Amino acid sequence: MHIQSTNIAEPKTMLWHGKKVSTGIYKVPTPKPIYLGKEGIKGDYIGDTKVHGGRYKACYLFSAEHYPHWKKLYPQLKWNWGMFGENLSVNGMDETQIMVGDIYKIGNALVQVSQPREPCFKFGIKFGTQAILKQFINHGFPGTYVSVLEEGLVSNTDELKLIERPEKSLSVAQLYHLFFAKTKDQDLLKIAINCEALPEGKREKLRGFLK
Repeated sequence: MHIQSTNIAEPKTMLWHGKKVSTGIYKVPTPKPIYLGKEGIKGDYIGDTKVHGGRYKACYLFSAEHYPHWKKLYPQLKWNWGMFGENLSVNGMDETQIMVGDIYKIGNALVQVSQPREPCFKFGIKFGTQAILKQFINHGFPGTYVSVLEEGLVSNTDELKLIERPEKSLSVAQLYHLFFAKTKDQDLLKIAINCEALPEGKREKLRGFLK
């Protein structure tokens, strides 16, 4: 895997039910390296710090391999890297092969896979329809947030080098399915709630589905 594009955003305003809301979902490619900090990307705007940025959502990665699928569904949109609000567009990324808790070296930074992305209304506004939220969930390839263990610069073409993998975990794709499945796999639930890389709030919510 390697970085196809590094992306950051300036603040933009969108309307939601007649109210103005600020967002950083409109990421655009930058030729300069970006600095991955433990609370977020230096110079990248975050519209709502309650749901973006911070320890478990410091940086968002999305696979370049999924772009063709969405371009076919939304050919009318103006496409560029960063379209999904990702900080890092990644070549060769497969959520079925990336495990929650994996630690990767990217450029000068060290990151840990924390949780998949759950789409919100701002994503729907950007794509022109809230129907994309269900489409995105059903597609099952949401990209992943990472925690930043060691801060550092990341550049285009930098490789993602796997440094450490948990002895027992589940893939990003499995966890994403678990979030939304009506009938939840009990074995995967037990693995997820014991995964310290996943935020405690998520683990606590999943505990409620144990039988």
